[in-house]
Amino acid sequence: MSSTQRYTKVAVILHWLIALAIAGMFALGWYMTGLPKDGPKQTEFDLFGWGIYTWQMDEPGSARTLYFNLHKSLGFTLLWLVVFRVFWRVSHTPPAMLSNSTFERKLATAAHHFLYVLMVAMPLTGVLMTLYSKYGLKWFGLEVFGGLDNADLRDIFKDSHELFATILLVVITLHIVGALKHYFIDKDKTLSRMTLK
Repeated sequence: MSSTQRYTKVAVILHWLIALAIAGMFALGWYMTGLPKDGPKQTEFDLFGWGIYTWQMDEPGSARTLYFNLHKSLGFTLLWLVVFRVFWRVSHTPPAMLSNSTFERKLATAAHHFLYVLMVAMPLTGVLMTLYSKYGLKWFGLEVFGGLDNADLRDIFKDSHELFATILLVVITLHIVGALKHYFIDKDKTLSRMTLK
């Protein structure tokens, strides 16, 4: 398959890296919100209880604090990764769609654009929620900004963050269904163009 029929290697790597990151952020988000707010404070944590890595904290904190801070750090990283992906997408023309259906091409284009908007909006609202909390953002222990402690604005961005997460989950599901349709029903090379082969 020629380079004009495929996505660039950078685009492929970004696609799968961000896909894995988003899946991980959803899993971490569900996990951390189920932790008790008044859990015991300590400085060492067996990360996720897997016995693989022990996370060291500078000061004692609860498991909930640890995982919330991890979620914020990963989310902030993801935001910049998505910004780079948007830049790459705008500066590199993707290959033409393989579908002959005008309706399907328009639907796919709209869904991709919406997906990009959501991939920016979800981590951005998370960062803004953190900004207006009383804690601020520490990126893996390094202070990025302090919290402004505005509960009303924090709650607005919290609700927005959760709403965008729900919508993103629905759009990603549709994206996966579309990819599977191309593979199993259309039997075209749409899915293989997003590999490093």
